[in-house]
Amino acid sequence: MINSGRQAKAYMVGGGIAALAAAAFLIRDGEVPGENIHILEQLPLAGGSLDGQGSPEAAYVTRGGRMLEDEAYTCLWNLLETIPTLDDPEVSVRQEITDFNVAWPTDARARLIDRDHHIVDAARLGLDAHDRLELTRLLVMPESVIGARRIDELFSEHFFSTNFWAMWRTTFAFQNWHSAIELKRYLLRFLQEFPRIHTLAGVRRTRLNQYDSIVRPLTAWLLEHGVRFEHGVTVTDVDFVEQQGIRRARRLHLDREGRHEEVELADLDLAFITLGSMTADAAYGDDHTAPEVIRDKRDGSWTLWETLARKAPDFGRPAVFNGSIPEAAWESFTLTMRSPALLKRIEEFSGNAPGTGALMTFKDSPWLMSIVVPRPPHFDGQPDDVFTLWGYGLFIDVPGEHTGKTMAECTGREILTELLGQLGFEDLTDDVLATTTVTTVMMPYITSQFAPRTVHDRPRVIPHGARNFALLGQYVEIPEDVVFTVEYSVRGAMHAVYQLFGLDLPVPPVHHALTEPATVLRALRTAFA
Repeated sequence: MINSGRQAKAYMVGGGIAALAAAAFLIRDGEVPGENIHILEQLPLAGGSLDGQGSPEAAYVTRGGRMLEDEAYTCLWNLLETIPTLDDPEVSVRQEITDFNVAWPTDARARLIDRDHHIVDAARLGLDAHDRLELTRLLVMPESVIGARRIDELFSEHFFSTNFWAMWRTTFAFQNWHSAIELKRYLLRFLQEFPRIHTLAGVRRTRLNQYDSIVRPLTAWLLEHGVRFEHGVTVTDVDFVEQQGIRRARRLHLDREGRHEEVELADLDLAFITLGSMTADAAYGDDHTAPEVIRDKRDGSWTLWETLARKAPDFGRPAVFNGSIPEAAWESFTLTMRSPALLKRIEEFSGNAPGTGALMTFKDSPWLMSIVVPRPPHFDGQPDDVFTLWGYGLFIDVPGEHTGKTMAECTGREILTELLGQLGFEDLTDDVLATTTVTTVMMPYITSQFAPRTVHDRPRVIPHGARNFALLGQYVEIPEDVVFTVEYSVRGAMHAVYQLFGLDLPVPPVHHALTEPATVLRALRTAFA
């Protein structure tokens, strides 16, 4: 393992949250000078899937919003406790998030809405004895036995009609055909959410969107320490050498604005390689156009992993995850509203207090549409008279109830029309259409990390024999932890840095709700209600 931190140079392949976290841990815990760290990113901005951008004149957009939670996000909180906010260097990002959620706790009062525009009593999960038996069976079944089985192979039809499944799947973006292993991990990781799944009281939100609240402060801290951000750079290949079971990365092949370059890695140099991307090849639409579904892998993150996977059998199997766009894609939309009319009506209808950020799901909608109203401002510099709303649909290839078109075919204005119909607010249509801009985002790989898989399909963070390289992101294997979370990326980065450097520092353990009798008892009471 590497112990000469001040002599090492580190190259981050990709600029997502995993790479940013790894750079921070190298500086904070490994004593690597920031100027020795290079972040090689294809896109013009760092942060990967934690994005948020726009202007009040044009429109705002976020591709998605990640759920945060106190109990399960131990590595993320460890990182953010040492990153100051942009507004006050005496306040950490972690403290800002805590203070914001104390002032504005999440409290969904209209978590599920039916086809008749009635708020469903979501506190009643609707599980019967057979559903509980099937859940219990999944929880005790070893992952090696579950293998590549889908969720719908282990549950009966009634389970998928319950309020519980409607809430669980739309909170975490599960499809019936996703990996049963991943569902098991989520159930174990978030068992404490059972009694509050209908209110989402356990959700922790950032003061602004996650790019402004997390990525920008983290990036600023890294820049202050001298980290070199190199944008417009695509890593296309990595050369490795192996001697007596010891493997080293020796050369990075780069495409820098159309020019081929090579970076030679010395014995002490490090490579942290992000594999794949759930927001790769995202395409945008607007009021009058529908977003394209990109199918030819224009983003370099997947092609890099495919190239590396051909070099060694333990580098994973990317085709398991990027091989079926119809099973991985969904679409999100962001409303930029220059009138408060729609938000006021939503507040009156739902009973949600302003700014509670409560998720609302139209459980009978053909698209399985959900929306969140964040507390304004949600973007840095957002004016007081401009408001935003974010939403998404899990079923993009089914005709809408009010448009007659699939979500994938719809323009932004058509998606807004469908939303107003699901709410029963058709009387507001003219006013809302006249004062709202809609930005849509099609993401062909957004839930690809949930694809049914075996234990061999994801590589380890530190592959066997690796001495100077690690693999990062949502497609590596971290036992017991759950993908599609910021925590997963940060935990992988912490493991990578601490193991490569041989640091005698503890990685916060994965939260195990089953070890807490009170949590288990509350979950059981909820399941049998």
